Amino acid sequence: MKFDKHFPTDQLKPYIKYFVVSENELGNEYKVFPSSGLVIGFQYKGQLAAINENTESILTSAGITGISDGYKIFKNSADIGTILVYFTEIGFTHFASHPANELFNLSLSLDNVFDRKSITEVEEKLTVATSDKQRVKIVEQFLVSQLKDIETDKLIVEAVKLIYQSKGTIRINELNKKLFISKSPFEKRFRKVVGTTAKKFASIVRFNSVLDNLNNTKSLTELCYENNFFDQAHFIKDFKQFTGDTPENFKRFF
Repeated sequence: MKFDKHFPTDQLKPYIKYFVVSENELGNEYKVFPSSGLVIGFQYKGQLAAINENTESILTSAGITGISDGYKIFKNSADIGTILVYFTEIGFTHFASHPANELFNLSLSLDNVFDRKSITEVEEKLTVATSDKQRVKIVEQFLVSQLKDIETDKLIVEAVKLIYQSKGTIRINELNKKLFISKSPFEKRFRKVVGTTAKKFASIVRFNSVLDNLNNTKSLTELCYENNFFDQAHFIKDFKQFTGDTPENFKRFF
């Protein structure tokens, strides 16, 4: 299995964290946990399906997955090859006219967001590309062609920064005070740019902070306390929502 990261050109760095070229010779079913940005995928060979309540739905070869507050299950065919685009927290809004929150909890065909003709051109070029470098360049060229000349919402950038600094434990009222903005206009701007509410985004950041610490020697009680969970019951409930498993079982196979 291959999962190689490639970093974007300077022009795309504010909007794209990295690209991944992923290949797998074997068919496989796997979970994807919530992350803090939207993701685009182009399959240049093989096929991908989403599994929901034991129902398999074949996905189009070019798709986009919005921010999610729960895990998703996917199944790939044998001999699959995919280019993944991981957006920064504010990145997606610089390419699409759709507010990012319209994609919350969804995995959709990319032609719901971008022009079908442009996507077909990318897919055709990817099919004949012979190296990962070529494939990444093709997707980069597509993204540059879609890049909009709009100003970055600096207040939302600062909000995201403060949420990360607190490892997702900051209260939204405190965030509003620090940013000198009332709750309603802040939430509207945050959802449009980031793709979900500030509260849900913070819970995703907190969850990923917990995951980062699962492989050390800390007890679940310590993790619960350090990440500002009200009690262990709340911690276990949130963890199950994000992973489909209890912290104890997850840690065993982590």
